[in-house]
This record gives sequence, C-alpha cells and structure tokens, in this order.
Amino acid sequence: MSVRVTASDVRAARAPDSAPDSAPDSASDSASDSALGTGMRDDDLGLLADYVGLTDVALRRRTEPERGLYIAESEKVIRRALAAGHRPRSLLMAERWLTDLADVVAAAERDGVPVFVGEYEVMEELTGFHLHRGALASMHRPQLPSVESVVADARRVLVLEDIVDHTNVGAAFRSGAALGIDAILVTPRCADPLYRRAIRVSMGTVFQVPWTRVEPWPGGIAQLQSAGFTVAALALAEDAVTLDQLAAVPPERLALVLGTEGDGLGRRTLAGADLAVRIPMAGGVDSLNVAAAAAVAMWALRT
Repeated sequence: MSVRVTASDVRAARAPDSAPDSAPDSASDSASDSALGTGMRDDDLGLLADYVGLTDVALRRRTEPERGLYIAESEKVIRRALAAGHRPRSLLMAERWLTDLADVVAAAERDGVPVFVGEYEVMEELTGFHLHRGALASMHRPQLPSVESVVADARRVLVLEDIVDHTNVGAAFRSGAALGIDAILVTPRCADPLYRRAIRVSMGTVFQVPWTRVEPWPGGIAQLQSAGFTVAALALAEDAVTLDQLAAVPPERLALVLGTEGDGLGRRTLAGADLAVRIPMAGGVDSLNVAAAAAVAMWALRT
C-alpha cells in the first residue's frame, strides 16, 4: 500500500536524526511512531530521508556511499536498475506515476518496499528540485566486483582516471554501452558512476556495462598488463601514435585510459602505459571534452 507524504513528514525527514544507517530490519522498529510531529512510522520516515537534499552534491557524495544507497531517477532508469537485479529501499513518485509504474509498484508492495506518494510541491520541498520526471527510487548500492572478474572476458576496457564531472562519467558510460565496450574501470578519485546525475546522463547504462573501481592506481596498470591488456593512454605526448595508427593494427586486448578534465593523465600513468595515443584534429583544436574523446576513441577501436 502506498504511503502518502505530507509537508509535516518532509520537515520530520529533514531532521538530522531521521536518517538510518541502513533500512530497518525488524517488525518492532516499523511499529513505532515518529516523535517529530508526523503520523508516518519511524522506519518509513528514515527511508523518506534518503531523498532529502538531492541537489546538495557534497552531502550526497558523502552520505550515499556511507548509507549504502543510490538514487535512480525516471521510469526508464528505475526499470533498468531493477532489470539489473538491484534492490529498491523505497520508491517516491507523484500519484499519476502509480499507473505508469503499476507493475513496479505492485512488485514493491509484495516485497514490503514502501511506495511514497506526494504532491509535486511536497516532493520538491523534500528533494530540493522540481521532480518533472515524476519518480525516484532509493536503491541498495551493490557491492562492487573485483577487477579480475570484470575484465576476465573483456577485449576492450575503458579506464576513467580522476574524472570529477558526473556528467562526463555518465556520458562515457552511455557511449561505452553504445559502442560495445566490454568493461569500465574508474580510479579511486573518479566521480561516482552511481551518483544521480551520472546515472541519468548514462540513461541507466551504468547498470548495463560491467564496471568497478581499480585501486591502487596507477598501480592497477600492471594488473591489466598481467592480464594480457595493452594499456594505451590518450594524451598529447610527443611520442604518441595517432588513433588511426592504433586502429590499423589493434591489440587483441586493449585498455584505453582517459584523464581528468583539466590536467589530463598523471605522469605516473603515462610512464606506466604501453603507449600514448592521440586523436588527430583540425582547426587549431588540440583537445576534446573527455566524454567526446572517449566516444571517438571507442568507435575507432571497436571490435
């Protein structure tokens, strides 16, 4: 059964002590009433707090991994997350989406997952933005697999080094899915692929392309080389070969490394890679946005 969200529920959910470390797991917890002036049960109130302050990037970067959750936004993304086997903690939507997501709502209710329903104004007060896509889901964050398992059967791997913009991360995943990349590795300081904006820009392909974090880095280069990969660094190095040259004689297994938006790849990364590769350009332009460069390189090197 859906749970109606009111303005008083939102105020209570914003209280600092309303957010649990994890979803409640006992019947006694779910039976208690909130002491914050709302009729919503304490366990539901704690889950509602998952959606507080979604526009506060610094807050969400810290709290989402700490609490083991991520936020899926829009019907398409929610369905892709569920299809990938990810488990919801709760759903939040405007009433009209109860029809469009009727099968998702029915499955959630069978599994005892709360479905929060509210007016657009109430949801905007809760989340911090106008929810024009109509539906959100707080999902359990899955445990990341090992690098070995992610690349075991891969021929083309994309490595994202310290990319800080979530839009670029999401765009790289979307291009990777479209262009047949087998796996993506992100370095320890790279933006979170499961951050809401990255997921949205990727159109949910972060649930489709196998990925994990590689650490330590750039120590992970040796691990890739030991697994039989040629590691190519996309960089404007003096000894760089052109993308055309690499594509003419492509390695059987290739890991393509792209660097952060401002400074590019680190010196240790360039030193550890097997070769540097550059994209030939015209018009006096010497570089592309990292997501655009990734798409160009993945298309040229597709198998």
